Amino acid sequence: MRTTKVKMRVLSILFSYAMMGNMIYGQSKQSQPLEALTEQINQKMQKHQLHGLSVAVFDDYKMIWSHQWGIKASGTTDKIDENTAFSTASTSKAIISMLCGILEEKGHINLDDPISKYLKRWQLPSSEFENSKGITWMQLLSHTAGTSQGGFADFYEGDKIPTILQSLKGELLPRYDREIEFLFEPGSNWKYSGGGYVIIQMALEDHLNTPLADLVKTYVFDPLGLKNTTMKQPNEEGFLNNVAKVHNMKGEIIKTGLPITPQVAPSGMWSTPSDLAIIGIEMQNALRNQYNKVISHRVAKRITKVLSLDNVGGWSAGWNRSFGIGNRDWFSHGGSNTGVGGEFMATLEGGSGLAILANGDKPNRFPVINFLRNEIVERCNWKQSINQKLLKEVPKDLKNMVVGSYLDFLYHAPGVNKIFEEDGQLFISSPMFEFMLQKKKNQMYYVGNNTFKIEDYPNNIQFVTNGNSQLKEIVIFRNKTKENKVVIQKEEVKNHKTQLIDAFSNLEIAAAKQEYKKIKELAPDLEFEAILNEFGYIFYMENNMKKAIAVLEFNREEHPDSWNTYDSLGEIYEVNGQFQKSVKNYKKAQALNASQEYKERVSLKIKELEQKSEQEF
Repeated sequence: MRTTKVKMRVLSILFSYAMMGNMIYGQSKQSQPLEALTEQINQKMQKHQLHGLSVAVFDDYKMIWSHQWGIKASGTTDKIDENTAFSTASTSKAIISMLCGILEEKGHINLDDPISKYLKRWQLPSSEFENSKGITWMQLLSHTAGTSQGGFADFYEGDKIPTILQSLKGELLPRYDREIEFLFEPGSNWKYSGGGYVIIQMALEDHLNTPLADLVKTYVFDPLGLKNTTMKQPNEEGFLNNVAKVHNMKGEIIKTGLPITPQVAPSGMWSTPSDLAIIGIEMQNALRNQYNKVISHRVAKRITKVLSLDNVGGWSAGWNRSFGIGNRDWFSHGGSNTGVGGEFMATLEGGSGLAILANGDKPNRFPVINFLRNEIVERCNWKQSINQKLLKEVPKDLKNMVVGSYLDFLYHAPGVNKIFEEDGQLFISSPMFEFMLQKKKNQMYYVGNNTFKIEDYPNNIQFVTNGNSQLKEIVIFRNKTKENKVVIQKEEVKNHKTQLIDAFSNLEIAAAKQEYKKIKELAPDLEFEAILNEFGYIFYMENNMKKAIAVLEFNREEHPDSWNTYDSLGEIYEVNGQFQKSVKNYKKAQALNASQEYKERVSLKIKELEQKSEQEF
């Protein structure tokens, strides 16, 4: 079943060992404003049925606060403590980048080499793209290699668990039925690829003849003194004892509660916020070249250097560089698996950061984590002001030109950016800002040459005109040299799709349908089913359930032979507590979908919903 995945899967994506030692957390002036959050978080967790949460906060290169709430597993009273580890999901990728940087510095690998030189058990697949055979470690680490397999399903004791060789071949993978492949010319674009990190895992193990979990323990975890972090899996000797189990959105333990991840490099790490804080502070110390003991200044700079601004707003070798929260520059990596996830964020300068992990599904944990992160930033006074000396008055003709709706060009998330004027100032809305920061608008600051800085965003946005002073393209760049700049043509972000979403957002559903029919005549080749499906989930994420259902019902009318339209309605009705309607749509989706795996999975869902429906009467 499909759910909206904000590109931060991209979100996620999300967090001085020498100065920390084995410090004990006590009350301090810095931590007092954070301690005041404890009861609010309790209330938030109860509201969203989140079982457990753990946080660590650091500032000025030292830990200032750690706190835990809730239980490790439903049906128990086993409380989460500071040493309770969680599956960190994709946060693993950032740690693998550190490992690769260390191994390069020690002479074991060269990150600019083609990775094929290090592979023995498997070779890269054939490809139409000229440079695919020469993809480098750095391209795979930065998601610019063009490889597929974005992420992987979880496995549990009793499942048929693939080896990494089978994983790369697309065997025993619920989400993929083919070998990993190349989607674009390596180095020409950005696309999140867990499969790319499986290639890295295989290359490391083949070349060094050592399991990845042992390599990272030897070169990262043990030197940093991390006692509650491992890449061993629950079915392996050496796995941790004190762990939080994963839960579904109803608060029930998923199977054994202990997901097994053969794809260790992209998502196999278990850790605590306090251990992640040690990693974050070590990286920050390395960046300033003081008090670092494990990561060198060279390695830290190499793996945090922005290598691509395409699609997501900024990525380095393993680290998300797309956030400017509080007008500061962050290196981060979030993690999101079924039933567990969190954020890990640290500033490039100043030694500030946080790590949050929670053992609930997305609807349970997202509202709580987002609230906690934003409160920490506010209460720690991490926000910085835009330098007013750089700002200029926006020319009236430029202001008139940029106002309007655009497909999201800041993060390429589902939904739109809207630029509008308010009290003489320009503001922009963003699906990502609203999701993460609960902000409906962020101010745009004009710095000259048709270029703006945006509050809480790290890049510069330049609006380029044609000879008739009309918008031609948008250029996104990070620094004065415009290295890795991204050029977006107007037609890519202002088109029939933006007209459609404006109609469904601003008009009553009957009027929106009429506008839809006009656009369908003008642009019959648009993927209207996918667009309407996306709109339905956008309204759901905005908590406008009435419009979400109306749009998805209309999509079903327009595309009655598509299993996905019924699947989406089944999911929305389930979330809305309308179980009989959910069952009806799931049954239709099941009849239309030829996949036996899908039919079996939906049969279990239908049985569960029918039981719920009976309990209502």
